[in-house]
Amino acid sequence: MAETKTPQRQGMAGGHGPGGRAGLVEKPKNFWGTTFRLFGYMKSRLVGIGIVLVFAIASTIFQIRTPKVLGEATTEIFKGYMKGVAQQKAGITMDQFPINFDKIKEIMIVVIFMYLASALFSFLQQFIMTRVSQRTVYDLRKELKAKMKRLPINYYDTHSNGDIMSRAINDMDNIASTLQQSLTQLVTSTFTFIGTLWMMLSISWKLTLIALVTIPLSLVVVGLVAPRSQRFFAGQQKALGLLNNYVEENYAGQVIVKSFNREQDAMDAFEVQNQAFYNSAWKAQFVSGIIMPLMTFLNNIGYVFVAILGGVAVANGTVTLGNVQAFLQYTQQFSQPISQLANLANTIQNTVASAERVFEVLDEPEMEDIESGVTPIEGDQHPLVMDHVKFGYDGNPLLMTDYNLTVEPGQMIAIVGPTGAGKTTVINMLERFYDVKGGSIRMWGKDIRDMSREDVRSHYAMVLQDTWLFTGTIWDNLKYGREDATDEQIISAAKAAHVDQFVRQLPKGYDTVLNESASNISQGQRQLLTIARAFVANPEILILDEATSSVDTRTEVHIQHAMARLLKNRTSFVVAHRLSTIRDADNIIVMNHGSIVETGNHDALMAKQGFYADLYNSQFSGSVTI
Repeated sequence: MAETKTPQRQGMAGGHGPGGRAGLVEKPKNFWGTTFRLFGYMKSRLVGIGIVLVFAIASTIFQIRTPKVLGEATTEIFKGYMKGVAQQKAGITMDQFPINFDKIKEIMIVVIFMYLASALFSFLQQFIMTRVSQRTVYDLRKELKAKMKRLPINYYDTHSNGDIMSRAINDMDNIASTLQQSLTQLVTSTFTFIGTLWMMLSISWKLTLIALVTIPLSLVVVGLVAPRSQRFFAGQQKALGLLNNYVEENYAGQVIVKSFNREQDAMDAFEVQNQAFYNSAWKAQFVSGIIMPLMTFLNNIGYVFVAILGGVAVANGTVTLGNVQAFLQYTQQFSQPISQLANLANTIQNTVASAERVFEVLDEPEMEDIESGVTPIEGDQHPLVMDHVKFGYDGNPLLMTDYNLTVEPGQMIAIVGPTGAGKTTVINMLERFYDVKGGSIRMWGKDIRDMSREDVRSHYAMVLQDTWLFTGTIWDNLKYGREDATDEQIISAAKAAHVDQFVRQLPKGYDTVLNESASNISQGQRQLLTIARAFVANPEILILDEATSSVDTRTEVHIQHAMARLLKNRTSFVVAHRLSTIRDADNIIVMNHGSIVETGNHDALMAKQGFYADLYNSQFSGSVTI
């Protein structure tokens, strides 16, 4: 029940949530600042990162040196073959060609050793980097979770749940993946490019120039195709989001769809959304998919020219056959790091943007604990006193300008009024979800601003109109508010709240596991469980915010009787729309436009024939609802 207008929530950022952000490059606002800040979380692991870089470089060196060493074996075979041909032409008979197989054997052992060394160093750097990256993100996720606890409730009122979850899950996974793979790939790709270029120059600068001609052409291809691909991916993500929303909405409301025989309409609307997603998805995948074939085509053209001119060089004796073989291998390897670095540029931008979104949460202003300056009243036995309270949401006019309320021990206080009158706002202030702008709220004589929020809330238990139960057994849900509750206390509370009877009829009783949103039990049963959970918590002050709105009339009567027993000697606040449920309240606070307009018990207020009487009578006449 939303009683007061809270700031409007921001929509979820595009590309987050189901489907991720694959292919859509989100540019950060402060690339280098965010990058250095992210690396700051790794400063305690600099030794491990240094070892990773050394291993990555060593693995790359062994990898790029191997083709040239292997080419020596080819050269040795070619030399022996040519020498044998020359001897045959000279009329010398021989059983076999004079090929030095011992030297070839030595070369092959060296090659195998180099490949093994490269693989070993690659494994070690990946192993270490995995631990470093996951531990870094573990610390970052832990800090984010702690920050979420310190954020004011206003933050959750102004940000959608999907956006918050996207930052805590999708963006964190994005950071972890990049730290684990992309950083080492950045090092290996850079050194592979430099090392391969150096090895190619050491063989023939002329052949190297031919191979380099393909680079500008490759960059042109990437520059022309990639931006268009990104636009199509953006359209794909938008269409995917709409499709996900439509499917989720129809799945959640499938009973309503079937009840109104709108299945065919739903299928037709789904077909439109599905077709829109198909049209954008195939374009995005097709355009991004042609980049690699085009790059391969250009590389193959360069490969052909190198092979032809390399063969001519071998015939002229300016380059050995083994070196041409090695050069052809380098030509194949040369374009790989360029493509990897181009992809990494997009990946790193996305990751820094993700880190930026996480840091935005970490930089949010936290809840402030400012001493009230109100002198405590020693020996005050009043559970709560609201003294000339002023309140309004930040940036908005005051909703309350002079709110006064004194609560006696064990009283049942009802708060009633039209929607938007300020009923739930009072509850939010009592639990310090929001602090007052003026005046004072005292708990047993002490201003609650001089108490920790945890201390304040430890005195309350709350039952809301919107039920919340977590995935787990019914028994665990009942113990949620008080882990040290005994079995007898839980059963007693369950019986008093009329939970025990329907729970024992379930196949597994109290061990029944509630699924997501507890949809495997009825709304009324969920409401009863939340009431029983509050009773198990055994609070000093109980808050019921329209807690019986989802139960039938007969069950409501039972609950009222149970409350009469369980609320004995316990202070309680009841926010109600149905005024028939609070007729027995000790004190009824009638609110309108953020202010108290009347106060008293039911009989006294009805006798006044004022605002409360109009509200009460209107509910039975059917002319007005609140």
